[in-house]
Amino acid sequence: MNPEQSKIIDQVDEQAIVDLASDLIKIPSFKLEETPVATFLADFFVDRQYEVGLQEVEPGRFQTIATLRGTGGGPSLMLNGHTDINSLTRRWRRDPWTPVVEGDRLYGHGIQNMKGGLASIIMAAEAVRTSGIRLKGDLTVACVVGETQGGEGTNFLMKSGFRTDMAVVAEPFGASNLVTVHSGIVHMAIHTYGVTGHVRQLEGTVNAVVKMTGIINALRKVEFTYQPREDLPDLPKLNVGSVIGGLGQDYILVEPPYIPDMCTIIVDVHFLPGQTVEGIVADIREVVDPLLAEDPELSYEIEIPPPEFFKGRRRLVMDPLDVPRDEEIVQAVARSHQDVTGQPPKAIGTVLPFSYTANDTCHLWNAGIPCLLYGPAVVRGGGGEDDSCVIISEMVQCTKVLALTALDICKT
Repeated sequence: MNPEQSKIIDQVDEQAIVDLASDLIKIPSFKLEETPVATFLADFFVDRQYEVGLQEVEPGRFQTIATLRGTGGGPSLMLNGHTDINSLTRRWRRDPWTPVVEGDRLYGHGIQNMKGGLASIIMAAEAVRTSGIRLKGDLTVACVVGETQGGEGTNFLMKSGFRTDMAVVAEPFGASNLVTVHSGIVHMAIHTYGVTGHVRQLEGTVNAVVKMTGIINALRKVEFTYQPREDLPDLPKLNVGSVIGGLGQDYILVEPPYIPDMCTIIVDVHFLPGQTVEGIVADIREVVDPLLAEDPELSYEIEIPPPEFFKGRRRLVMDPLDVPRDEEIVQAVARSHQDVTGQPPKAIGTVLPFSYTANDTCHLWNAGIPCLLYGPAVVRGGGGEDDSCVIISEMVQCTKVLALTALDICKT
């Protein structure tokens, strides 16, 4: 390790990383509700002399873009992490908003996806800043909203014209894995329509919920048209993620004596390179349309994206990603990993099961920014509980590797 690298590594403070991650846990930031975290981070960066922008992605919904300006003449790098967190599940045992350290684990809701990675990229930039080393290229930390909606924040950032030469997204896939391949994701609503009436006289009624059961069963038989990939053997995948039925367009749920005339399921399809949304819909219709001939009372519709009525719906399609391993950013992270750990990365490319999902890299890549996924590992809930945590030593390693990557890419 050369003197500049050592100087930066010396600035990586485990307690400071844990403290920042803990502060982030304390601020709930479900999708559409990220602004309190955005303002907290804006203050954090302003206090440390970053150039800070609060972008209003939607009215009242902000994300924080912070940049350490370089001296000029070097490539620029974006470290990208999302501030929105997953919904709370029913088996949490701890207070989700109270950070708890147990050994090498930090517990708290949202830390797993992905406030652990968010803390790592911020503290990687801080290690560069506090070292006193001036980079030639700009180093940007993009703390974006709505990744769990399909990448609303990063898509907005790209639509605004913002660009860097390269990027790393710190999703929680393990600090020894450099992930360059992932699936695509599309969400759709499928509606069935009925005719309401009181249970006392069923003649002439059509139960939309009952009609939906036939469609759900048919979806289990979809055979997608695709070119298989040996490295992604379980794709494509289809999942019926939610169902709601009731009276009218607002799905009134509290009048069960009446036959429901509206039922909707939200369907997720994770798909392979080469598949298109149009082809996916055609494959679904192949198994659903025959039901129409069998049941003249069946009426259905496919809607992409799902209606705006559903709070936090996934509006955007995430395309599959396949970044060449010889891209400079991939090789730079691999070099930095070797410098920090003394070992090459465990994996570069497709890493299962992580490559079976999608993330903001697709929007960066589509905007012409070479990128990859590299972030600290987490432990999902188990043993009868859903409490999740991030591995603290992985956050520290990720911080060091990305700080050295900034030094490598942005030069001095």
